[in-house]
Amino acid sequence: MDQELLKTNLNGLERKIMVLINEHKTLKEEVKAIKKENQELRAAIQIRDEQIAGFHNQLKITKIVNSLDPEDGSVSELKKKVDDYIQEIDKCIAHLSR
Repeated sequence: MDQELLKTNLNGLERKIMVLINEHKTLKEEVKAIKKENQELRAAIQIRDEQIAGFHNQLKITKIVNSLDPEDGSVSELKKKVDDYIQEIDKCIAHLSR
């Protein structure tokens, strides 16, 4: 009778160990997927930070252009050149973001 009880307990332990092993595998796969997602999100955040920095620079340039004294005739040319540069920078940022 003791032998039967030991076998039953052993079988129960084996089943529990198998369940734990399967759970462990599942959790390892979930951790791997979450780490990958985390890495992708960090890369996306870095791209967004770079875009924001570009937009801040664009805003600073626009403020400088708007603060120029319009008495000089070359100011309108300068504004146009700066606007062209801003558009070109925007194109570069868009290209780099792809």
